[in-house]
Amino acid sequence: MGTCLAVINQKGGVGKTTTAVNVAAAAASRGVRTLLIDLDAQGNATSGLGIDRSELRQCIYDVLVGAIEGAGVPAEDVLITSSVPHLDLIPATINLASADLSLASQIARETRLRDCIESVRRDYDLILIDTAPSLGILTVNSLVAANAALIPIQCEYYALEGLSQLMRVLELVQRNLNPALRIQGVVLTMYDGRTTLSRDVAAEVRKHFASRVFNTTIPRNVRLAEAPSHGVPATVYAPGSSGARAYVELCREVLDDVQKGTRART
Repeated sequence: MGTCLAVINQKGGVGKTTTAVNVAAAAASRGVRTLLIDLDAQGNATSGLGIDRSELRQCIYDVLVGAIEGAGVPAEDVLITSSVPHLDLIPATINLASADLSLASQIARETRLRDCIESVRRDYDLILIDTAPSLGILTVNSLVAANAALIPIQCEYYALEGLSQLMRVLELVQRNLNPALRIQGVVLTMYDGRTTLSRDVAAEVRKHFASRVFNTTIPRNVRLAEAPSHGVPATVYAPGSSGARAYVELCREVLDDVQKGTRART
């Protein structure tokens, strides 16, 4: 059974989807059997792999909520094989926007994702969950299903804003729902070494999180922004770009840490 990482930060625009998609693609390119779960109603991870959301008849919503309505859909029935070898996707559509409301009154609502993907976990070496920019029920579900959290932090002024709340949620989930949950690591995104701001924020994040911060930083790079419009990860669209190379190196760090069982801790 593979390692499951929730890519999480309740702030929007920090590079969660870019990180999830490109780490997944980089892992798959190494022959690692990889599953990407889109748990954001915006569905950007889905479209970022070239899937037209308007043509999907089922998505992760049907897996999570369908059972409540008497029409449960097995996770394997919504799996999509992406254009990247060894990379599969469980997609999201706008229907997922109502999932928090649908799950709110349900018993064991926090464990729904973990239970629903149990049948497919054994088929993958690595599972990445792209979460929404919130700390709602779906995000809690991702943390309950995951072995560890991967936290992107952008190198901008408000980088650490709200992180104390995120740490509190991680602590509560670990204490009450998933004792095995760890922080896999923090990744610095949108880094521009030419600016004092990026250097200062990076130093502050490393001071705050110490060895939990990955050595690899993700630079500001136009190819990372362009790739989703072409429906492929940047590692495929522009493999020679600085952004793609950074994600390949980050993936190496993540996989090395997972294999060694290092870095990830409370």
